[in-house]
Amino acid sequence: MTGIEDTLVVHAPGDREVVLSRLFEAPAQLVFAAFTQPELLVRWYGARGWRLAECDTDLRVGGRWRFVSLGPEGARMVQAGVYRHVEPPRRLVYTELFDDQSYPGETLVSHEFSEVAGRTTVTTTLLYATAAGRDTVLRYSMARGVGQSYLRLAELLHLTTTT
Repeated sequence: MTGIEDTLVVHAPGDREVVLSRLFEAPAQLVFAAFTQPELLVRWYGARGWRLAECDTDLRVGGRWRFVSLGPEGARMVQAGVYRHVEPPRRLVYTELFDDQSYPGETLVSHEFSEVAGRTTVTTTLLYATAAGRDTVLRYSMARGVGQSYLRLAELLHLTTTT
């Protein structure tokens, strides 16, 4: 793939927000499933060199989720939260907190899935507890990691829609 569908767009509209957007060549129902079903999540979630070793989801409002990722040189990352809004295949909202988080408070993650002609744009808004937390995340390679993860997702969606 080349062009706009390969591009992760990142901007920070407010002092506590980061907004990520990317177009995928797949229907919203499949993209939503890839964000919520463990058997699909383990196939794409994570930057290059990282993989989901554990993926637990209780996909309902009030349900909990927990991911354990393993990375280079034995690195381990644990993140978890609670689902706040589940509206397949349009919207998914949950809290997120890392076990060894370097910034204060929970993050509210909102995914919007907008389909037009079988193509889906995922727009993710990350609302951090503080401006300092948002600024800390922007200094990390978060956009690169999400971009790499979304490339893996695009490959998975392509395989799923062409087989």
